[in-house]
Amino acid sequence: MSKTYRVAFIGCGRRAHEHAVGVKADARCEVVALSDINAEAAAALNTEFGFEGVVYTDYKEMLANERPDVVILCLWTPLHLPVFRDCAEAGVKALLSEKPMAPTWGDCQELARIAERTGCQLTFSHQRRFSSGNRAVRKMIGDGVFGKLLRMDLFSPPNLLDCGTHTFDQALSFMNECPAKWVLGAVDASETYNWFNVPSESVAAGIIVFENGVRANIQLGGPDMDIWGGVRVIGEKGFIEVFWDGEFRQAAVYADPSWKPPVIELQPGEQMIGLVRNALDCLETGEEPELSYKKALRAAEIIFAFYESVRRHARVALPLEGVTDNPFITMLENGAFAHSAAYKIKEVQSK
Repeated sequence: MSKTYRVAFIGCGRRAHEHAVGVKADARCEVVALSDINAEAAAALNTEFGFEGVVYTDYKEMLANERPDVVILCLWTPLHLPVFRDCAEAGVKALLSEKPMAPTWGDCQELARIAERTGCQLTFSHQRRFSSGNRAVRKMIGDGVFGKLLRMDLFSPPNLLDCGTHTFDQALSFMNECPAKWVLGAVDASETYNWFNVPSESVAAGIIVFENGVRANIQLGGPDMDIWGGVRVIGEKGFIEVFWDGEFRQAAVYADPSWKPPVIELQPGEQMIGLVRNALDCLETGEEPELSYKKALRAAEIIFAFYESVRRHARVALPLEGVTDNPFITMLENGAFAHSAAYKIKEVQSK
């Protein structure tokens, strides 16, 4: 008989509705509570999906009263660390958090330390790994369809921390989690955003070299991008371009002009269904989840090394050492970008 998990939501905005699709599809989930400072948002999520959970405006009260096994965390980025700490200390077995990890590299490392100390299974929503298209690309690469990987071209909407994390994670997944070796980056701060209460650049570009020798060029935001968000994988035998959500663009195998990639039908909700299913499966088996904090750390490290490269005006070798802040925010606050406009408040919906 399958185990049933007591599930609670903290944060009931737009992204919580996406997570709810995965929760609703998994019979092991029993939603017992929903917490949001806006009680109407929690009630709306509760009603839309028929969860019949208790609505709270204070998540700490919810943790104490309901003792959930699993928490779905859909709050703005600066809240991830303190709320995860409270959940882990309250005995939550697994926390499925929205990305990115945290606003600073030090906070990312602290999240990892708490997860290791408490044993709470911590995952982040790089859900696009569960797209059938991205899974197919990983298989093609593993089967040697494109030969030895040589280069990647990476593209993302602005900004590095909130959007770039998806592209870095996509690239890492295609290379079997091979870590980066060094990073050289540049940012355009002539216009800046405040993205889920974290300041960011509007355009970034740079180079990442990985331990396996793959060299990746990246552009986030700005004009003249080949792909709005995704990866071009280039190997000795061919290449493929794949968007964030796994749709294919151009592809070729040089020795076989007639070759075409397989036709993939993306299934509605497959990403969030896969996210929840994998987290619960791994909670039962003890295996590392596909979206584990350890994998999220690799993407985060590249991002903060990128910012540190801007601060140093130099190439930055990994592992990243001597950095605990967000170098971009520190530079912005210290006036390093003398010609920057005042923060442009990016219109975003609540997570």
